[in-house]
Amino acid sequence: MTARMEGRPSRRAVIVRRIASVAVLAAAVLAAWRLGRRAAPLAVAMTRSADSSSDAGGRQTVMLSDAEAHRIGVTYAPVTMEPVVRQVRTVGQVSYDEERVTAIAPKLDGWVDSLFVNYTGQTVRAGDPLLTIYAPMAVAAEEELVLARKLRDRVAAGTSDARSGADDLLAGARRRLSYWDIPAGEIARVESTGVVRKELTLRAPSTGVVVEKSVVAGQRIMAGQTLYRMADLRTVWVQGEVFERDLPAVHLGQTVNATFEALPGVVRTGCITFIDPVINPDTRTARVRVVLANGDMTLKPGMYATLTASAREAAHTLSVPRNAVLSTGERNLVFLKRPDGMLEPREVTIGMAGDDRVAVLGGLAMGDTVVASATFLVDAESNLAEAMGGMGNMPGMDMSAPKKRDAAPPPPAPGSKSSMPGMDMSKPESAHGGHR
Repeated sequence: MTARMEGRPSRRAVIVRRIASVAVLAAAVLAAWRLGRRAAPLAVAMTRSADSSSDAGGRQTVMLSDAEAHRIGVTYAPVTMEPVVRQVRTVGQVSYDEERVTAIAPKLDGWVDSLFVNYTGQTVRAGDPLLTIYAPMAVAAEEELVLARKLRDRVAAGTSDARSGADDLLAGARRRLSYWDIPAGEIARVESTGVVRKELTLRAPSTGVVVEKSVVAGQRIMAGQTLYRMADLRTVWVQGEVFERDLPAVHLGQTVNATFEALPGVVRTGCITFIDPVINPDTRTARVRVVLANGDMTLKPGMYATLTASAREAAHTLSVPRNAVLSTGERNLVFLKRPDGMLEPREVTIGMAGDDRVAVLGGLAMGDTVVASATFLVDAESNLAEAMGGMGNMPGMDMSAPKKRDAAPPPPAPGSKSSMPGMDMSKPESAHGGHR
């Protein structure tokens, strides 16, 4: 008997095993009951519709009560003819107006005697002296002018051929000096006085600011060498970069507002005069140029500016709130509220997108009502309804709401047997029917 008892587990071990089995089974029943309670509202809130369109990427219509819509923040808005305004902003930099930059490059060889403009940034006006040079060719041309004038005076009483020849020589001497950009006043002075000066004064052809200086006193210069570069800052450029996606919203002649970090509260208005025909492959942007008036000279090259251009879609185009459109990467969707209250996913063709609204070119009609906020939550429930509907036909997947459970039975009295089949919780007896 002792050997037989040693081969069997003890009574305590049997009891522990039975209690563990009961606990596992009870936990499984409780988990199934809770899952059924959670699935019930979902099955009621998201009703699969047989007439949902296939062009919405397999999404299903969704039914939301007013309380549920309010709880998750869903609002609705009508489809209207409200215009779509889009603003394109970019950062630009002030630069010279290249059409107003002048280079001072004498057409004569010579030597610089003295400078009147001595530093970069100096402002000069048209006609102001810049420098004096000694140019042997200019001196020789002036002497020829003096001789031609004397010759014409001498043959004034001669034949017509003599007078014509003298006039031609005098006109040729004048032209030679004018071709070298010697001022007409200087030519007239030499001709009338007969006095030839060694130094020739070069003057500013226009008003501007010296932005480049590459000459010093005593320097030998060559014909065509740039000595000064001047820019007229009464008009400036602001050049910025516009992203490729924003290019349809800008065009030549478009009005642009410019603000400046260095000038708080100052707003200048200009227009776009140039759009680069080539996209930068690294930044995917195109350069644009805006011309601004700068009569007060407050805008300085190198300043940073913020450019804002506004574009407006045609007034007769339908539009919806921007948050109403859900872009999936393959299509653009909205959720249309039908008369029966169902939210139907509808693929739409969109146009220009503004800050608040998006133009709709196809897929909706005037007066339709769409979900205007929390669209992504409705889309998530629509996708979940599709997934749940597809699982409803799988073995063991019952998507109906769980039935109401009866009241739980009272716990068994101490010492009584369990009501579950095969589970006898009474104390085990010994092999001979007696207690040990």
